[in-house]
Amino acid sequence: MDFFRITEDQIRKAYKNGEFDNLPGMGKPLPEDELANIPEDLRMAYRIMRNAGFSPEEASVKKELMTIEDLIRKSESELNKEDLRKELNEKMLKYNELLSKRRVKTNSSVFKNYERKIEKKFLK
Repeated sequence: MDFFRITEDQIRKAYKNGEFDNLPGMGKPLPEDELANIPEDLRMAYRIMRNAGFSPEEASVKKELMTIEDLIRKSESELNKEDLRKELNEKMLKYNELLSKRRVKTNSSVFKNYERKIEKKFLK
């Protein structure tokens, strides 16, 4: 079977029967592509990621997490490491929040413990 030919025949027949007349949005411009500022060779990957539920904000926070972790490893000052760990925990909470919006399960036992500590401080 030649599905291409069958499909083309059905489209031509529908066109002759006027089935494409008065479709919603007819005569209106197409909506702008929200990924128009992304290089053409990357657009498909971005669409796939978006359709899978990933967001640019999530990717950005993940990148920040990796940068902070790298800074902690390279830092020689304990005071600086402690500040970086606090920032890392804040970013991890934000990242988990983004994941929970997509209903992705995370290994959040560490974060639950951290969340309890925060609650204790505020509830005192």
